[in-house]
Amino acid sequence: MADFDLITVEVAYALPHKQKIISLLVAPGTTALQAVESSGIVEFFPEIDVAGASLGIFGESLGSKSTSYVLHEGDRVEIYRPLAVDPKDARRKRAAKSA
Repeated sequence: MADFDLITVEVAYALPHKQKIISLLVAPGTTALQAVESSGIVEFFPEIDVAGASLGIFGESLGSKSTSYVLHEGDRVEIYRPLAVDPKDARRKRAAKSA
């Protein structure tokens, strides 16, 4: 396969103090999960569980479609961290403090 048959995508992951965006060339038909696996991002963030990670494209969660979503030129695959606190619980605590 020649380079002109490949598409450019990005894989992104962020912590509060550190973030990384990796640009890579992939074959047409590559899924979001395959791009994450081939990006090598776990070398920078070994705590990422690639198989169980929540993925999204430009802020839109893929949910269970991460293994079937086919990437398009310029897509940015985002790896989401699990929530530290349930947003509903956090809202309740803030409301209780202000009351």
